Formats: sequence, structure tokens, C-alpha cells
Amino acid sequence: MTNGSGPLRGRRPGSPDTRAAILDVARRRFLEDGYHAVTLRSVAAEAEVDIALISYYFGSKKGLFGAALALGANPAEVLARVVEEGDLRTLPERVVRQVVDVWDDPVTGPPLIAMLKSAIDDDSVGQLVRQAIGREIVDRIASLVPGRSARQRAASFTTVIAGLIVTRHLLRMEPIASMTADEVVRFVSPQVRQALRGPGRPAASAGPAPPA
Repeated sequence: MTNGSGPLRGRRPGSPDTRAAILDVARRRFLEDGYHAVTLRSVAAEAEVDIALISYYFGSKKGLFGAALALGANPAEVLARVVEEGDLRTLPERVVRQVVDVWDDPVTGPPLIAMLKSAIDDDSVGQLVRQAIGREIVDRIASLVPGRSARQRAASFTTVIAGLIVTRHLLRMEPIASMTADEVVRFVSPQVRQALRGPGRPAASAGPAPPA
């Protein structure tokens, strides 16, 4: 709803429909125009709300960006679900499978790719992404792998997964870009397992469980 001079003034308190409408607009604009081109004012105008309402719900452009992209798939939530749903011995295969499924999906994949590109192009977004990965993924994996150098092994795990994402979805390198999901799981999960074991622990002597 607008008046003759611009977006409707005033906040619509407690309206999940209003918040959802803002996120729908923001998500589409970020994907179409990129992070730099989108402003809170332009989102507010298209969603027909006061710009103060966006600040009330999301705090800033970065907060709106994170909330909008989380609509597709939140990597931290995906990891938590994978961890909870099965034996840690099969974690590498299940993580790789879920990463491929989520990033290949035509609905959940594009927002994640947009987030990755924005993290590369914008230092402030990159810092937010690094902080989120460190807290929600590296720390979570480190808590699962007992023994020495748990955080280093967790970071190595994240490096392998990030390499898969970049080569398959950003660089589109062959043959990884055209591999089937089964092929990716078969070729990449051993690297994830070895990262979790750490250096000097070859698969033949480290046993079947990824945590060492």
C-alpha cells in the first residue's frame, strides 16, 4: 500500500506476512541485482513498507541479506541435520551427498551461490560469512572429533567441502561439474574422511571412523 508520496509510513507490528513479503522481495533483488545494487530503500519501496520496518526486523542490509538467503538453505542447519541423522562413521559420505543435493537444487542452490559471490566481492559480507562458518561449522565439527588438533581437522574438513563447492558451482571445472551425485560422493568423501583424521593417519591404519 502506498500513498501519493511514497511507501506507507509506520510499522505493522507482529505481522509475519509483512516480514515474509520483505524477505521475498529482498531475496529476488539480491539474486537479480547483486549485493551492491540492492538498497534497503529499494526493497522497502517494492515491498510497500516503511524503511524503518526493515531495520526493525533485520537491523541492517547485511542482516536482511543473511535472512533472505537463509530461506533456501542454511549451511549450519544442514550440517546439524546431517550430524543428527546418522552414525559419525558415515558422516563424510552424508555431508558430501547433502552438499551436492543442496547446491545442485534449482531452488536452494542459487541463493547460496549468490552468497558465495557476494562474500568474494564484498569484504564486509566475506567477514560475516567467515564468522558464521567458523562458529557454526568449524566449531561444530571440532566438537565431534576427539583428540589432538580437533579444530585444525575441522578446518581441513571445511576446506575440502569449500573446494568442492567452488570447483563444481562457481568455476564449473570439469569433470567435477558434470559428475553425478554418486560420483562426487565416491571421489570426494575419502578426502573429507582423511581431513577429519588429520595428517599421518592414513585410512588403512586409522580405522573406519572419521573422528580420530
